[in-house]
Amino acid sequence: MKIRISRLFAAMLTVGIVPTASAYDPLYSEQWHLNNTGQTSFAANPGVVGNDLNTQLTQAMGIAGVGVKVAVIDTGVQIDHPDLAANVVAGSRNLVEDSEFPIDYPIDENGHGTAVAGLISAVGNNGEGGRGVASRSSLVSFNWLDSQTVEGWLISHGADPSTSDVRVFNQSYGFSPTTPIPFDETDPEFKLELDVMKDVSSYNAWGRGAIFVKSAGNGYRYFNTGRFFVLPKDFFAGGNNLGLPMHNSQQSYDNANYYNLVTSALRADGTRTSYSSVGTNVWVAAPAGEYGQDYPAMVTTDLMGCEQGQNTSSDLGINGLHGGTEFDPNCNYTSTMNGTSSAAPNTSGAIATIMSTNHALTARDVRALLAETASVTDADDPGVSLDFVNSEGQLVSYQAISPWQKNAAGVDFHAFYGFGAVNLDEAMKRARMTNNVLPPQIITPWVNNASKVTVPDASLAGGESSISVSDELTVESVQVKLTLDHTRLPDLAIELISPSGTRSVLQTPRNGLVGQSLEPGVAGYENQLMLSNQFYGESAKGEWTLRAIDTNGDEVFSYLAYFNSSTIFEVPMANNTQPGVLKNWSMRIFGH
Repeated sequence: MKIRISRLFAAMLTVGIVPTASAYDPLYSEQWHLNNTGQTSFAANPGVVGNDLNTQLTQAMGIAGVGVKVAVIDTGVQIDHPDLAANVVAGSRNLVEDSEFPIDYPIDENGHGTAVAGLISAVGNNGEGGRGVASRSSLVSFNWLDSQTVEGWLISHGADPSTSDVRVFNQSYGFSPTTPIPFDETDPEFKLELDVMKDVSSYNAWGRGAIFVKSAGNGYRYFNTGRFFVLPKDFFAGGNNLGLPMHNSQQSYDNANYYNLVTSALRADGTRTSYSSVGTNVWVAAPAGEYGQDYPAMVTTDLMGCEQGQNTSSDLGINGLHGGTEFDPNCNYTSTMNGTSSAAPNTSGAIATIMSTNHALTARDVRALLAETASVTDADDPGVSLDFVNSEGQLVSYQAISPWQKNAAGVDFHAFYGFGAVNLDEAMKRARMTNNVLPPQIITPWVNNASKVTVPDASLAGGESSISVSDELTVESVQVKLTLDHTRLPDLAIELISPSGTRSVLQTPRNGLVGQSLEPGVAGYENQLMLSNQFYGESAKGEWTLRAIDTNGDEVFSYLAYFNSSTIFEVPMANNTQPGVLKNWSMRIFGH
């Protein structure tokens, strides 16, 4: 043991790090996502030991994002916060005022972006608050959520020369549509965004590329459309939508964009949070926690002072930190930050740390390291089976979300967690040992099948169509575009089956795509974009099968549109009078 300690100490000295007590960041001991000791993080109940990002060796070695610039695309960041200021570098922009930082007032008027920034890059060992996952990374900020113009998007997402050296773009935002959104790569705005993200992912930072990290969404139990909430009909009676997500993450087309690395959210016991959207587009899962009262949330930076942000003087008693308590008398920190908005920056911080371990690694190499070192979490989760009465009056069962499965390449995957929980220490050790994880990437052209196929009502047989791939490729991800006529989309499950027999449920049934009832004339999918990472490592060659399955023959079922407590509308949806028709689908493979 003495030999191991002395070697570790010597290694730390070679990188200029002197061990310091964790108490030097007074709130670090409550940051369960960095080191879960079973602490409460100021909530009523503790987490479960060991369910964290696995950072101890990385922190001990002083690997903390040095030389890696991270962009927080959010509500802005309070750049003069004492736990952030030392890591803020030139390049931030106030997109509302069209001015560069520094400016003479705090730009974040919400607090969300400041909390996100703290999870990534709060300064470590400075006697203030807690620390970020990449506590020595460089930080720039864009308040794009307050000024969502195309120009602002381009500036904040890497098209501007000022961001040419950014290696991680954190996007803790999203939207939840009630109506499918057609994806058209020839549309000028779609094409521009895709071209920018592809270029930045490949060529930023002198050819090493950048990673766009994206939150999966917070719509498992219900979701917010921006105008109202969509809930299961029996929500107020304790209903849970038969255990299925109201918002499958890839209902939002940007979450099905290959260049967005999508993250779902974990509780402090290693299970899925109550709210986290999920799907086969998820790459990894990361800590985020619950709401900070009953169970731990995130301890991170907040807007300074007790009159703004998440932690104010009126919050006294919400938990042990909030309201101007002895732990944080000036209310500069919060312990109620959560959501996939927290899972994304925890992943971004891990990525920045891996990149600082070995600056030669490309963005795509780092993506691969995250996938290949992720840990199976919540190993006994059974997935979700959906029972329904088929068209012949028989009770049948459909596995809408599978438990953990190994694909034909031996890779573990779960739609809740992607490849698993981020494991920073393992990824760091791999990063130290290699400069090249993957061969050059190959992206196949879109291959199309326009043969019309009937989708029978309430039948496990479904309607299926196949595409043959002749390329000798190893799969990284598969993208699908689907056009399908059906007047009640929540009935449908959409599956993709690989030549090796791996089944991936791209779209789960009982989702909140109720737009065809709210907007007459919408009747199904048109070029709906979907993504699966579940085939990682498999051979692409052979026949790929897409299957659409109608899981509901009931005449009417309903959701609720909740505007406020006095304005709640039932949204009834009659069963489709005609079978659905799978009209057209296409796929392309990202691989090597």
